[in-house]
Amino acid sequence: MNTNISILQNPSSVFSVMSKIAIESNAIDMSTGFPFFDCAPEILNIISTYLKKGYSQYTPSEGIFPLREIITKRINDAFKIQYNPESEIIVSAGFTEALFASIASIVKEDDEVVIFEPAYSHYTPLIAMHGGRPVYISLKEPDFKIDWKEVEKSVHTRTRMIIINNPSNPTGAVFSADDLEKLQKITSKSKIVVLADETMRHMVSPETQTTSILQFPELAQRSIVISSFGEINSMIGWELGYILANKSLMADVQKTHQFIVTSVNTPTQFAINDYFRNHEIADLKEFYQNKKQIFLNSLKNSKFIPLLSQGSFFQLLDYSQISKEKDIDMAIRITKEFGVSCIPLSPFYHETVNLKLLRFCFARPDQLLVKAGESLSKM
Repeated sequence: MNTNISILQNPSSVFSVMSKIAIESNAIDMSTGFPFFDCAPEILNIISTYLKKGYSQYTPSEGIFPLREIITKRINDAFKIQYNPESEIIVSAGFTEALFASIASIVKEDDEVVIFEPAYSHYTPLIAMHGGRPVYISLKEPDFKIDWKEVEKSVHTRTRMIIINNPSNPTGAVFSADDLEKLQKITSKSKIVVLADETMRHMVSPETQTTSILQFPELAQRSIVISSFGEINSMIGWELGYILANKSLMADVQKTHQFIVTSVNTPTQFAINDYFRNHEIADLKEFYQNKKQIFLNSLKNSKFIPLLSQGSFFQLLDYSQISKEKDIDMAIRITKEFGVSCIPLSPFYHETVNLKLLRFCFARPDQLLVKAGESLSKM
């Protein structure tokens, strides 16, 4: 098969390449990592009201205070912690800007940053962009657990940051309380900042205990927590998220953020503030558990082997009983010949790996999940 490996080994490229092939093949799209659902109609009505009222001017770069206030209140109440809405939260222009501002404010030339692989595609480029050096630690298949002894050996005086993604994109793995306790111990009395990507915190399977940096006050004090409203409200393109950190860390983040974003979208901020004043943040555990189960049930007669997915809306499938092809070639063939697009796992690593694993996003309507499973079962 004539696959352009040099293009596909860049994680950002693999998404665009697979999307292009999916469109050309008229395939069911299970490669793009966002929900195929509409946001709540009430949010649309609220934002329409603010648009008509002319809420089109700048807000403070850190976001409107009422929205910062309601987010911190919900988090403080849920985790018995105390973030100050005045100085310890920023409303960001989505997840990517939150990630950029957090890394740019902390990581300097030759600082080392620990990343767990397979890793979300943006981490390494942003670290390198700011002169940092990624230190990669591979998660252990098939459940993608962390070897904390290896982490301990990798941490030293040049280590400035450890990035955790909980739940993980692409694996769906969730940190245990024991994991976070070990992380707390390793980073104790150090200069290390933990950057916690908790974008999918509300999507942990019901049988799995939800964990967060926010449950560990000592660890939270030296952590930056980032999240997004896009995934939980099916409004990815609205690009609204937040950054949480103690006052000292946040001062550095705000210095960077203010020169990236003059103002986050004004009517969206007011609309989300109004909505959250009257609604709880969506708990999507049961919703995505049902989606995952529909997809897995449709694969019962296939030769794919599902790996455990404890959180997120991603499912890894092992195809080793079907083919010895490279995962990139396999993903392309499935898309073209069987009409279901997916993402190979290898681009989530910095070096070549020989894993027979593909990532599928099951944040899709039920009928598409069933149709996709039926098609994959023909392999």
